[in-house]
Amino acid sequence: MKRSQLFIISLVALGLSGCDQSSKAFSLPPGDIAQGEQVFMDMQCLSCHILDGYERPEGEWELSVALGGKGKSLKTYGELVTSVINPSHKLAKGHDMSSIQVDGKSVMPVYNDVMTVSELVDLVTFLESKYELEPYDPTIYNLHH
Repeated sequence: MKRSQLFIISLVALGLSGCDQSSKAFSLPPGDIAQGEQVFMDMQCLSCHILDGYERPEGEWELSVALGGKGKSLKTYGELVTSVINPSHKLAKGHDMSSIQVDGKSVMPVYNDVMTVSELVDLVTFLESKYELEPYDPTIYNLHH
């Protein structure tokens, strides 16, 4: 196992176990949205993903997995980290599975040996900022008989 892989596994294990057993969430240090946007562009995420406000490079793209936008639940920090370091953990819904996986594994490259931890933190911070909770109309109950 390469040192960078061992470091990330150790970091995740430390974050998940932690010294404080009352901690229920995994988090990395604060990231920088602008730096994360640069990582997003440098890693050529737009070759397989679409994101409102960003033009895809010229070419024909087989994949158009959407990121960001409004949803009934927000993507958590942990879900986004996991999606980057282990793309096969959870495959995108609403897509032809044969277009996003091969032999049960995501076609998204694993960037663990390419991306630094700082880049991961910044990328996740950037992506997290692109999700918005979709407002809903609460049910109004008539409690008067």
